[in-house]
Amino acid sequence: MSLRADGLRVRLGGRFVVDGVDLAVTPGEVLGLVGPNGSGKTTLLRTLYRAVTPASGKVYIGQSSVDELPRRELARRLAASTQEPEHAASLTVTEVVEQGRVCHRGWLEAMRAEDSEAVESAIRAAGLAELRDRDVRTLSGGERQRVSIARALAVRPEVLVLDEPTNHLDLRHQLGVLGLLRELADEGLAVLLTLHDLRLAVSYCDRIAVLDEGNLVASGTPAEVLDERLLADVFGVRGCVRGSTLDIEGPV
Repeated sequence: MSLRADGLRVRLGGRFVVDGVDLAVTPGEVLGLVGPNGSGKTTLLRTLYRAVTPASGKVYIGQSSVDELPRRELARRLAASTQEPEHAASLTVTEVVEQGRVCHRGWLEAMRAEDSEAVESAIRAAGLAELRDRDVRTLSGGERQRVSIARALAVRPEVLVLDEPTNHLDLRHQLGVLGLLRELADEGLAVLLTLHDLRLAVSYCDRIAVLDEGNLVASGTPAEVLDERLLADVFGVRGCVRGSTLDIEGPV
């Protein structure tokens, strides 16, 4: 199932923070959304899963407009992991991950065997087996980030959208999460994620979309997109892509 944005414009604070963006991610690929701070990446992602209402434009999952889908149906098809997950209640890791199955069974229905299997698989995939009984409020920022990812994985969606999934993670867990997303895409999932680290984007993403001041300025393979001119103009650095590696020489 593909996810597509057509002509998205989002106005916040009296200005367009996303301005006429066309974007698509298809099954089997990892699309990395990159850009400087304040370029509109998080707002664009939030618009895709209907947390923000666009001023104009449409978002489609498959052939269905997301604003016409019942919320539970949308939640089954598209799962999201946010950059700064907050957990006010006293819940264990397992209980939070179980929330990912609510769109399949409802709040008051008992967990079924298929729900428990999905939760267990997500916990193990996110490397949380030893933390399953911990109160999420006692976890580090990186551990909470992995809980958010596990909750999204437990949905078993067709499209997975993640805002800075490597945020707060140490290098080992960054590589583990991105490797997992790569495997899920290879199995047919459509994965869209924002990343600050361009080197990781080059290594793990099939395609890269670059936002700058709310505008989509480039889209394509890492080698096609991250040329010397774009790196200098958008990111203020000197560098180039060689194979699956980005070499950064320094600031412009």
